[in-house]
Amino acid sequence: MDKIAVVILNWNGVKLLEQFLPSVIQFSESATIYVADNDSTDNSIAFVQANFPTVKIVKNTGNHGFAKGYNDALKHIDAEIYALVNSDIEVTENWLQPIIETFDKEKQTAIIQPKILDFKNKEYFEYAGAAGGFIDKFGFPFCRGRIFDTIEKDNGQYDDNCELFWASGACFFIRKNVFHELGGFDESFFAHQEEIDLCWRAANEGHIIKYNSASKVYHVGGATLQQGNPKKTFLNFRNSLLMMVKNLPKRGLFFVIFFRMVLDGIAGIRFLTQGKFGHTFAILKAHFSFYCLSLPYLKKRKDFQIQQYYTVKSIVFLYYIKKMMLFKEIFNSIQNIKN
Repeated sequence: MDKIAVVILNWNGVKLLEQFLPSVIQFSESATIYVADNDSTDNSIAFVQANFPTVKIVKNTGNHGFAKGYNDALKHIDAEIYALVNSDIEVTENWLQPIIETFDKEKQTAIIQPKILDFKNKEYFEYAGAAGGFIDKFGFPFCRGRIFDTIEKDNGQYDDNCELFWASGACFFIRKNVFHELGGFDESFFAHQEEIDLCWRAANEGHIIKYNSASKVYHVGGATLQQGNPKKTFLNFRNSLLMMVKNLPKRGLFFVIFFRMVLDGIAGIRFLTQGKFGHTFAILKAHFSFYCLSLPYLKKRKDFQIQQYYTVKSIVFLYYIKKMMLFKEIFNSIQNIKN
């Protein structure tokens, strides 16, 4: 069994592989590198085989998205640690060693995220993950270094190792045994929020999720679906609701979901006033899909859910009403309440 396998999910991404695979090969001497291909119709596989013969190929039978794409591929990969890396990630020298050392020293740590910076603006954090993720009571995710559309410059303010609630799927390290014990990603999600759901399920089982700033990568972001794509809006809103049905504590379950859906409705109205009709329709479609799937998802609930899953009650209130747009401001407000 390999110590660590770097697994890059690909679908028609030959240009991304050409640009970013060399850095992965250069700085991943201790790992076996795989491209998990979601039945690409371009020349991705032929390109990798011709130019990077040391990289192993796992062929999936169709374009099953992020969740099922990884689930299917990882059945064929034997390693103690999986490093799930987006195809638009540039890695840096010594990016693997701090992660391996943490896993070796901390047996309860099951999932780790590195520092994720913006490939196009390298002094800033990147939207999808930044310095590690949390959620509020109503399931809205936010990060150290990124709250909604406010992205911080990296001034070393998150050069630490700390516990998280969720780690970004853009660059996601997980122990093999934990991944399979949890049943992998929820395949109904297709893409988006599946890593938060997996981390939430891991936390319910007593596992620890951490951030390690000594490992650093650069992410392009939006290479598959741009941030403004209504399909992304649909997946994010629907999957967030499904995730909450599975993982929220029983007490207050229906109130929290109802209130979240009200907030979704407000978001839909806001999109409408901005002329973003496709996004309003995407939220309506997400809610309709949620209604159809909610009863089967109630059956996916486990016997135990952690009670204190959220960091703040409402990140929406703090950001849009209180105008707290930096994580430090949020953190200080939490500390003041505790004191």
